[in-house]
Amino acid sequence: MKFFGDNHYLNWGITGFCVAAASMLFYFGIFHMEILVNGISIVVKIVMPLIYGAVIAYLLNPVLNFLEKKVIYPLLGSREQKMGKRGRRSIRYLCVLVSVFFLCWLVYALVMTILPEIINSTVNIINNFPQYMDDIQQWITKRLEDNPQLNALAADVFDKYANEFENYLTRDILPRLQGALVHLSSGMLDVLVFLKNIVIGIIVSVYILADKETFTAKMKMFLYAVFSTTWADRILENVRFTHRTFGGFINGKIVDSMIIGVLCYLGTSIIGTPYSILVSVVVGVTNIIPFFGPYLGAVPCAFLILLVSPMQCLYFIIFILILQQFDGNILGPKILGGSTGLSSFMVILAILVGGGLFGIVGMFVGVPVCAVLYALLWNHIRRSLERRQLPLSIKVYETSTYLDPMRKERKKDVENS
Repeated sequence: MKFFGDNHYLNWGITGFCVAAASMLFYFGIFHMEILVNGISIVVKIVMPLIYGAVIAYLLNPVLNFLEKKVIYPLLGSREQKMGKRGRRSIRYLCVLVSVFFLCWLVYALVMTILPEIINSTVNIINNFPQYMDDIQQWITKRLEDNPQLNALAADVFDKYANEFENYLTRDILPRLQGALVHLSSGMLDVLVFLKNIVIGIIVSVYILADKETFTAKMKMFLYAVFSTTWADRILENVRFTHRTFGGFINGKIVDSMIIGVLCYLGTSIIGTPYSILVSVVVGVTNIIPFFGPYLGAVPCAFLILLVSPMQCLYFIIFILILQQFDGNILGPKILGGSTGLSSFMVILAILVGGGLFGIVGMFVGVPVCAVLYALLWNHIRRSLERRQLPLSIKVYETSTYLDPMRKERKKDVENS
């Protein structure tokens, strides 16, 4: 009984078990990676509705706080103190339902804005495709009318590739579409699974938002029960920093992208750009991705406009370049400020790594994740330097060769000798 009651032996036993389990997991991960990845993917699929619910709750939390602290309670005034637990809970559920309704309305408005424009644009491109080909051929003929041989060669090449493209449409695209109909049931099943996860995630987010203080308190209790007070405080400090970084970046980027989308619509309407609504929505949505986002959205929009009017495409490109310079140098820094604390090189690196690992979502999330990891690393470096009583200023390390006074003296003696 003394053995089991001695914390020293118990701690050594837990440590040995953790080391053995980590070693076995590492060995299994090295030599049976596929089985491990499949097991992780199964677990992720099972808990995916909970993940969706946590993400939705995190995104809706600012909306909920705004409704409670800026709308409902200020309207009630002094009656807030007289409310009982049931009254405050009723207000909480009302604000949660309004927040969820706002999210659904926003998604619906975005889809109904983009979808009709995409359908109309596709129909116009299909109907006007022969006219586009004739316009391109006339443009080539007009530019090469002074050189008959080159004009004839260009006409032959154009006719050849136009026929090949038409054959490609009839020989390859149509059979693939027929084959796609065969796999439509599996695709519909994936869509239904996604919708099921979203619906369950919304329900989970309602419960999380309704009792967010209770969940937060229980997580704190767990941390203080498992870790020492010092480590629990440090973990909570890092969690708060992560929340500030993610929240500031996401909220700032959403506001920045909405402003850019509105400015893009006003500018394209003034210069007469075709498909101004579709172009503005695409530019605004892709602007959420840092650095590369504006170009990812502008390139397909420019190609779409090019099919209608080459001059309007040129005007659009010039306008987008001006708009992105305004966003990158004035609007973006004004809204985001120093929410990430990363240099331009680190931002590009975070986008490339995040996009390579997780696609479009990784390009967006990679910047705040990199900012958090970068800040945690430098906090550890600063604590280590403080423990060793070394300077924290970067300028000291830029100008000094050695910090050890004995090494400085030995180097000076060698130089004098």
